[in-house]
Order: sequence, then structure tokens, then C-alpha cells
Amino acid sequence: MFYLHDKLKYFLYPAPVDMRKSFYTLSGIVKSRMNRDVQSGEVFIFVNKRLTTMKILHLEHGGLVIYHKKLESGVFKLPTFDEDLTSAAISWHDLMLIAQNVKPRKRLLKQRQKEAFF
Repeated sequence: MFYLHDKLKYFLYPAPVDMRKSFYTLSGIVKSRMNRDVQSGEVFIFVNKRLTTMKILHLEHGGLVIYHKKLESGVFKLPTFDEDLTSAAISWHDLMLIAQNVKPRKRLLKQRQKEAFF
């Protein structure tokens, strides 16, 4: 069951994350790098270097849950934030914008422009 909603606190990890990481390693990032507690009920968002995959870690009833979204095309558009931060607090609305407002990859745009020219 999808349990995320606008009453929760959301934190985006600003550095790229290897998407092979799962519950224990992501929990370690939350504790050691973000200085937060995974047991707090807060929601932690991780994105890979290419901005094509997102994982969301959240403690729900009965245990930890990872939501995983991988784009077939395009990239996530992240909000701007201070890169020196260990985590960026974002709102539910910001998360929905990230997840739904996917922009085309630059490489695909250039390829489409070339195809339109010929």
C-alpha cells in the first residue's frame, strides 16, 4: 500500500547514489551522511548520477519500504539546493514535481532535432 502523503517530512540526499544499494546501505547513508534517523518516520529520497532512477526509503507499519522508480526515457528534474547540505528538506509537492515532471535527456533532444532537420 502506498503510504506517502503531505503530512510527512521529506529529505532529498543531494549526492548521487548507486542504485544497487538497498535497505541497509541506504539506512546507513541516512544515519551517517544525512545525520537523520531512519526510524523517525521521515521519508528519504535518493537519485542516481544520471537522474534516471529514484529510490525512496520510508519506515511504514511493519518495516522499511523502498519505492523505486526507473525512467525509460528522460531525467528527473531536481530542485536547486546548496550542495554543501547533507540533506535538503523538500515538500510532498516538490516530490510530486520531481516524480512527474520528467524532462527529456539532452542527447535525445539533439537526436530529435537532427531527425527533424533531415
